[in-house]
Amino acid sequence: MEVNINSVHFKTDKKLEGFIERKVSKLSGMYEGVIGSEVTLKVENSESRDNKVAEIRLLIKGYDLYAKKQSKTFEEATDTAINALRKQLEKYKDKKRK
Repeated sequence: MEVNINSVHFKTDKKLEGFIERKVSKLSGMYEGVIGSEVTLKVENSESRDNKVAEIRLLIKGYDLYAKKQSKTFEEATDTAINALRKQLEKYKDKKRK
């Protein structure tokens, strides 16, 4: 599965990219219909410390799953978004079975 990582107005380091790729790749193991994913990382201009945003779009044949989460770190935001996508993927798989 291909994982495209885009960062808005900054450059990601290899450690963060590796972390995201590992996490997102685990989702493709849950369902064989996953084609790829697009991850967008950005820092929002806000007063709070929870200004790191991770948006993940999971591409499935004929359908896309999407999660956007905000946190103190990109790793934490990615984890939260992956958990949301995992729940969405479970629901999608249940619908496909019926």
